Amino acid sequence: MNHVPGGLLASTLTDISGASKWFTHGWVTYSNESKSSELGIPLDLIEKHGAVSTTIAAAMAEGARLASRADLAISVTGIAGPRADDSDKPVGTVHVGVSTADGRRVKQALFGGTRAENKDAFVTFALRTAITQWDKLRDRDARVDDEKQKLESREMEEKILLARQKAIREAMAATKGPWQGDVWSEPGEDESVGDDVEWSEETSPPIFEQE
Repeated sequence: MNHVPGGLLASTLTDISGASKWFTHGWVTYSNESKSSELGIPLDLIEKHGAVSTTIAAAMAEGARLASRADLAISVTGIAGPRADDSDKPVGTVHVGVSTADGRRVKQALFGGTRAENKDAFVTFALRTAITQWDKLRDRDARVDDEKQKLESREMEEKILLARQKAIREAMAATKGPWQGDVWSEPGEDESVGDDVEWSEETSPPIFEQE
């Protein structure tokens, strides 16, 4: 999304072969009214902070991303020169906004060249800012994916361990030891439980005695 570069940022991006695969929209909102009508920025917000400000750069990037439904949007607003007109900011001031689904980031810089030199510098600065932000997002996503894979691996190991323990328990339960048959067999017709037992009339002493 361009302001002061006048479409130079979009032109630079579309000079790349195959840009149609990832470049979907571009706006040149040179006036405050176009910022409001095209990107949904309230005019009173622009009047309060000024068109060349961190707040408006962030709002421009956010408005462009939402309008285009893109993953990332870039905004550039600044003063290329040779005069600052009604602004109290120096010539060469630029604010670059980058908006993604995770939030907005704005960086400011000051360049000192001719109008054409400043416009080129603004676009280069905007691209570097956007690439840096994109790389941070990719690095973070890679770390998240790595942690997710580690978690899934640990969960799989736990499932395998539980399955092995269950199989062992089932195997032990299914194996009948010879002593079990002897202990739990029912007495037959010729068997008497008490034949080989001598019963005594003696009784055990009481647990409690009263005097």
